[in-house]
Amino acid sequence: MYKARHTLLLGLALAVSACGTENRGLSSVHQPVVQRTDYVYDVAGQGGLERTELQRLAGWFEAMKLSYGDRVSVDSTSAGDTQATREAVASLAARYGLLLEETAPLTAGEIAPGNVRVVVSRIKASVPGCPDWSRASQPDMTGHASSNYGCATNSNLAAMIANPEDLVSGRSGSPVSSTLASSKAVKTYRDAPSTGASGLIKEGTKN
Repeated sequence: MYKARHTLLLGLALAVSACGTENRGLSSVHQPVVQRTDYVYDVAGQGGLERTELQRLAGWFEAMKLSYGDRVSVDSTSAGDTQATREAVASLAARYGLLLEETAPLTAGEIAPGNVRVVVSRIKASVPGCPDWSRASQPDMTGHASSNYGCATNSNLAAMIANPEDLVSGRSGSPVSSTLASSKAVKTYRDAPSTGASGLIKEGTKN
């Protein structure tokens, strides 16, 4: 009777451990996913922006809650001279601490003649499916890591990285190195006074 009960419990444990996300490698199956969304706004801007168009664009930037990490560009493929327009858009973007991109991404739909398209690109990194507690941590008879393995590390990485595109293609290093920049941290550390230079602080008990 005891042997039969033990076999039944073992079978149930194996059944439970077989459910949920499989995580059997050293690298977690939960990896950051990078998504880019392009928002477009067409304005009449050949030869510069009129005051009304400038106000409309400023209102759109405010409604979009433009912030650090957003990319602003101007698509002027159907317009003539757009240098003044680019300068006006760059001036608006500068209010949010952003620089105008040199080129604009491809977007759907044609631009009407005489108009320019202002594009705001937002790139976001996230880890889908986290947290993941689909697999019981114990018992585990098949050598799996926790189903939530890697969620915390990769979610923090996705949240902290300044440019999410670096997770996809990385960034090439500069061929020119600055000795001054590389030694700045070392110099700061060496020039800092020792923590015990001013002597020990005397503390006493107070009744």
